[in-house]
Amino acid sequence: MAVYEARKGQVSYGYTIGMLSAEWHIPFPPGDIGNASTFDFPIRYLGIEGMDGSAVLNGADPESTGRVVEAALRLQDEGVRAITSNCGFMAAYQPAVAEALDVPVFLSSLQQLPMLTSMLGRHRKLALVTANGANMTPALLDAAGVTDHSRLHVVGMESYEHFVDAIFRETGTLDTDVMERDVVDAAVRATREVPVGGIFLECSDLPPYASAVHRATGLPVWDWAQFIRYVHAAVAPKPYSGTF
Repeated sequence: MAVYEARKGQVSYGYTIGMLSAEWHIPFPPGDIGNASTFDFPIRYLGIEGMDGSAVLNGADPESTGRVVEAALRLQDEGVRAITSNCGFMAAYQPAVAEALDVPVFLSSLQQLPMLTSMLGRHRKLALVTANGANMTPALLDAAGVTDHSRLHVVGMESYEHFVDAIFRETGTLDTDVMERDVVDAAVRATREVPVGGIFLECSDLPPYASAVHRATGLPVWDWAQFIRYVHAAVAPKPYSGTF
């Protein structure tokens, strides 16, 4: 048995990962990081009031940065051990939030990119399948800690009608069969355009289709759900057991 001490103001315990959540009117099927059943550990989701999709894509300003930092501090006070978000474009807030908190902060899946590109020879690029290629700017990549943009081949999902309807127009309906078809098409298209050594699914809505992308391309596929599991394992490591 163990002795536990209550933390003032805390009404629940056991959350390792806190997720700052922009307000989307989008269904989150299993595999999406916004669906709690995607993970085998609890996620503490916290909506950021007034932070909708357009606000995220418009980038950081002092007022919105203050709201994001305030929400992150609330999650930290509730006992989470690391904090992420539900949109890769929230990388714009990464420097400010990381400076304000004591726990690890990884607001964007893009923060994996330096490690992933280092795994590939320089003759091959990493295909970056993103929600919006036009908004994948050098400034956003810099905020996520990505300094070598030349290793990336960006493919945006904004040219696919169902993705635009479900994610940008927020119609409230998402067909996973159509989404899978289109995400696979985007990934395969990238492999035909340049020499590619792996596929990176930037958007929080894309992990459900990682397996299909792998089957279609034969390449390693990285996504945000994997990243969250990786950080969870660092802040809540399990003891090993076995035979010797």
